[in-house]
Amino acid sequence: MRKLPEVEEAKTLMTEAMDWSVFTWLFNKGRVREAADRANAALDKLNRAVKARWSGDLKAAYRELTARAGKRNVEPPPDTVTAEIRLVVKKVKEADDAARRARSDAEDTFDDAERQLNTGLAREGCRKAIRQWELDEKAIRQAEAVSGSTKSAS
Repeated sequence: MRKLPEVEEAKTLMTEAMDWSVFTWLFNKGRVREAADRANAALDKLNRAVKARWSGDLKAAYRELTARAGKRNVEPPPDTVTAEIRLVVKKVKEADDAARRARSDAEDTFDDAERQLNTGLAREGCRKAIRQWELDEKAIRQAEAVSGSTKSAS
């Protein structure tokens, strides 16, 4: 996976922001939020692009897992979706879910920091955001690897 400039810029800003005073946070919180939003959008776009290149069987298995997690009915995947495909797709889904939970946690921490004007929470939000981007990158690398690992099966 290539490094995304939006993510690298956001990581640099978050690392720098961990040393800011309360006043610096007040004046720069919009810049932090914009950088985080750009990084998240770039990661989401890359994640969608990687999965768009998946075979029909991989996409069907992922849709089935997503629907099952949301307790929605979905058309069963074709018989060509093997146990191997289901297993590797399940690992990607678990990585995606971990990244989504981490994103939510980071955003909640930043919201709390802003409400309380608490630089300690803001620093924790920075650490959580950086960790979330690392989890997103890991999930995308797994999604990229899935295409190659199931070529013979699809």
